[in-house]
Amino acid sequence: MQQQHRQPELVEGSLPVFVFPTELIFYADEQTSHKQVLTLYNPYEFALKFKVLCTAPNKYTVVDATGAVKPQCCVDIVIRHRDVRACHYGVYDKFRLQVSEQSQRKALGRKEVTATLRPSASQEPPSPRPQDEERKVKEQFADSEFFEQTAFQTVSRPVAGGPSLLTVLLGLVCMAALMLPTLGEQESTVPVYLHLSVNKKLVAAYVLGKSLADRMRLHYTLNTF
Repeated sequence: MQQQHRQPELVEGSLPVFVFPTELIFYADEQTSHKQVLTLYNPYEFALKFKVLCTAPNKYTVVDATGAVKPQCCVDIVIRHRDVRACHYGVYDKFRLQVSEQSQRKALGRKEVTATLRPSASQEPPSPRPQDEERKVKEQFADSEFFEQTAFQTVSRPVAGGPSLLTVLLGLVCMAALMLPTLGEQESTVPVYLHLSVNKKLVAAYVLGKSLADRMRLHYTLNTF
């Protein structure tokens, strides 16, 4: 009598979750530290879907709070601190990453990551977090509740190939208008009907300058975002 071999079903909460780092530290005086990256690893032979929860979702912006990780791959989760104020110094928050199989809803595993805001890197504690501080953190989160992090939708950016065809054509027309002779010029081989008045050239210069300014403003906004 042959015995059927079945893959054991994973118990909810039993799957180890691999996340790095396990602690996020933001510094108020360092703008670059206001954005941190969590890397979620999937060393398994099956795909995982994940969800990011937080005890203080209003203080953070999480890019891609939900998503999927392919087998034996990893994904970066960007977390931004958006409420950098002195009243939050030393307050510990927690992120919880829940993972599950693509076809299931139950959380197969979870991992918690602490996050704290400090005034400056120069004011770091002289030694690693002491036991009493560890106890304080555990007591703080004993009855804490995790909330779903609002999914942050990335802005639809235009194709990186450059400005639209209409913008290019408009710019070329304005440049050509500026290169044409001004009305009243005598020594010119260009037909008289192509001579433009000063007012028309001023309009062309204004349109061209505005188009370039709008393009530079959009480029600056996307890069700083």
